[in-house]
Amino acid sequence: MTAPWPDDIRLTGEGLVLREWREDDVAFMPGLFDNPAVARFTPLPSPFDEVAAKAHYAKYVGSRAEGKGLRLAITTDGGEPLGEVVLLLKEGLSGPAELGYAVGPAHRGQDLAARSLRVLTAYALELGLSPLRLQIDSENAASEAVARRVGYALTDAPPEAKVEKGLEITLLTWGYSG
Repeated sequence: MTAPWPDDIRLTGEGLVLREWREDDVAFMPGLFDNPAVARFTPLPSPFDEVAAKAHYAKYVGSRAEGKGLRLAITTDGGEPLGEVVLLLKEGLSGPAELGYAVGPAHRGQDLAARSLRVLTAYALELGLSPLRLQIDSENAASEAVARRVGYALTDAPPEAKVEKGLEITLLTWGYSG
């Protein structure tokens, strides 16, 4: 699949710089993603150690090269990553674009998830991607609050029950309503 985005991406807005992950960012990833909230509410592996971080980076590089998705580091200045935002094209360019976000525990409380999701949503719309959706665990009230602040609304799509990391979860679909 041909990727709808350029070779190098650096998105700015909302006081943030969303940039491509770099290999030297792998050292920051365990501090961002090895925590109970990420373990519970994302498909990222737990524990999220150096081995998981290297695999996460390699998966990003492969997915990006295939045009299937972007994972961008959330930063305030293009430097140290504080979390990530995700844009996935699971069904190619004709299907919905799925977005997601995760912020490291030391960086929560700064509205980074909503701010970065607004920037990535605007970029996805610029690319002509539609519909935009989020898949949020029904027990993740914090993520639901982020979705609402950015303009996403719960859709009438049926809940998706699945087992992830040994937990039974129910994913609800949220769509961008502008």
